[in-house]
Amino acid sequence: MTNYKSNDNRFDGRCFLEDIEIKLEKRLEEIRQSLSDGQKEIDNMQEYYWENYTEMDEYGYENYDNQQALLGEVNANNERLMKKQRLKKMIDSPYFGRVDFLFEGEEESESFYIGIGNFAPKAGMTPLIYDWRAPVSGLFYDYDRGQASYEAPGGTIEGEITSKWQYKIKKGKMVYAFESDTKIDDEILKQELGSNGDVQLKNIVRTIQKEQNEIIRNVKDKILVIQGAAGSGKTSVALHRIAYLLYHDRKNLKASDILILSPNGVFADYISHILPELGEENIQEMSFDLFAYRELKGIVSDCEDRYDYLEKLIHFPEMGIRESYLKKQSAGFVGEMEGFLAVLEDQLMDFKPVKIRTLEKTEEELIHLFYFKFQDIPILARMDAVMEYLVDEYETLYNRNLPEDEVEEIREKFNRMYVTHDIYKIYNWFLEDNGYETLAKIPYENRKLQYEDVFPVLYLKYRMLGGTRHKHIKHLVIDEMQDYSYLQYVVLSRLFSCRMTILGDRAQTLDSQMQDVLTFLPKIFGRTIRKIIMNKSYRNTIEIAEYAAKFTGEKDLEYLERHGKPVTEKKFDSDEELLNELIREADAGMDKYETAAVLTETMDEAYTMTRMLSNRGLPVNCIDRDSSTFEKGVTVTTFYMAKGLEFDQVFGVFPKKENPMTGQAKYICATRALHELYMYERA
Repeated sequence: MTNYKSNDNRFDGRCFLEDIEIKLEKRLEEIRQSLSDGQKEIDNMQEYYWENYTEMDEYGYENYDNQQALLGEVNANNERLMKKQRLKKMIDSPYFGRVDFLFEGEEESESFYIGIGNFAPKAGMTPLIYDWRAPVSGLFYDYDRGQASYEAPGGTIEGEITSKWQYKIKKGKMVYAFESDTKIDDEILKQELGSNGDVQLKNIVRTIQKEQNEIIRNVKDKILVIQGAAGSGKTSVALHRIAYLLYHDRKNLKASDILILSPNGVFADYISHILPELGEENIQEMSFDLFAYRELKGIVSDCEDRYDYLEKLIHFPEMGIRESYLKKQSAGFVGEMEGFLAVLEDQLMDFKPVKIRTLEKTEEELIHLFYFKFQDIPILARMDAVMEYLVDEYETLYNRNLPEDEVEEIREKFNRMYVTHDIYKIYNWFLEDNGYETLAKIPYENRKLQYEDVFPVLYLKYRMLGGTRHKHIKHLVIDEMQDYSYLQYVVLSRLFSCRMTILGDRAQTLDSQMQDVLTFLPKIFGRTIRKIIMNKSYRNTIEIAEYAAKFTGEKDLEYLERHGKPVTEKKFDSDEELLNELIREADAGMDKYETAAVLTETMDEAYTMTRMLSNRGLPVNCIDRDSSTFEKGVTVTTFYMAKGLEFDQVFGVFPKKENPMTGQAKYICATRALHELYMYERA
């Protein structure tokens, strides 16, 4: 094995690259051959099986053994394929950093090259390149030259960083290589983070800052809450944290154990490549609104989602929609539902004596079982427990089993002691008892819940029927945390008892006022919550960032010193003038940028802009709630659908008449822009 030392100029920088490229190509060729051999073995095993399966033993042992052997070979080849894909990426850019570390008590520094993954010429050999998540790689992110340490499996390793290098390698060629006294040189940081927008979120392994690295490598805190400014990299940090946790605890944590709650399908597409790019499998993603919709099937035929609510809020600000929603999501409303549930039994139950063949039970005996013996079981599931208890009593007493059809008849008899099983109707009882406007008394197929009622009904369902805890999920990621209500977090706490990474920006609350969820999260999840503030923005130019700050009043923000074009604000008397200006600026941007966005307040306005721009010959992509991909070029959508995304150019198009959401809408719109921001007012 070659021993790479910091003072060995043969392997310094470019020389090391030449050497590592040869070794990567050799290893890749070995993997290709192994893949080919593996596929031949799979083909042979399948051929043997089909030629001989009729002659295999009657008990199926040989068949089972063959199937298991085939499965083992298929899994092994899939692993080889993943290695091949990772090595191909590494050939393009094998490493991006180097740390020369003098171990305590040693006389000569050792060089550690850092890349997207580990690489050793052979299994079991010391890596030539270390995964960015490896313990030793923390030196690159956390320290400048001088005394340093890192946590290894065997304990703390002390020493001194004698040199640090930063590299950019593209298509196997060295773009730059320089020694740096600082962790990430500011000019390089500006270049990397201020580059053109892409259709996918960028991984940040080359530019992870010390404070970001601390979050990524946090394995101690069960619930980590990241309050981050727009453009602070909180989503990237959260995803890199997941990649780190998968690396750190591979024995106990798999990609299938993790769930992301994301705002919409487009955002899910925008982030979908990050984990595969970092060498991990993709993870499950879903919207909480879609989850609620699926859970309420059988109670109502349809539900509004948050976007329905926002559209109504913008169109009809005077109708008290916001006030009603906030009331029904509050801790006080949850308390009222709990009070209702405490006395519901008297209204819900109609006990009658029952007879199971020769076994008879009085009304009083049933009441005792229902209210005392099984009091901890949710009320709508409780009568089943009573019934099963009595059936078991009969079968034990008479030493015989009842036929299944008879058991079902008995079950029906017990269930008829409920006045109703309809949670929609029971929710209406609650509303009426507490002086709220009731829902329409209509059949199932016509029921559509307003958004304000979706999660109260879901909460009621879980309290009355019990909610299945998703024990297979070991880590939950909640993005856009500021847009979840108190009640939604209560529901989430009933569904998930796992570790969580919760992130968001209170300034981007989809409401006329900011919401700081940290005022109530400790009450719901316990006081073991770790709060981290990320108040430095890396996305916008100074000009854009300072403009955006006017809408929130936030004063404690820091910005990466990157300047650009001043923000353009214009008012137009006609759509024709606006379109001329917008198309001219967008056309000019196409020569130097990849992405642009035209952002409106409402979806109707977005559809109108899409039609007008298309009619003028500008190719555009419209994103609505049914969209699932984010594409290059010009995108037209609403400010709320654009959350979490970024664009080189942003054109905010707003009506002259303001509403309570206008300030938030303009802030979110402004913070999407990487380089150029145009704020237009329509007549």
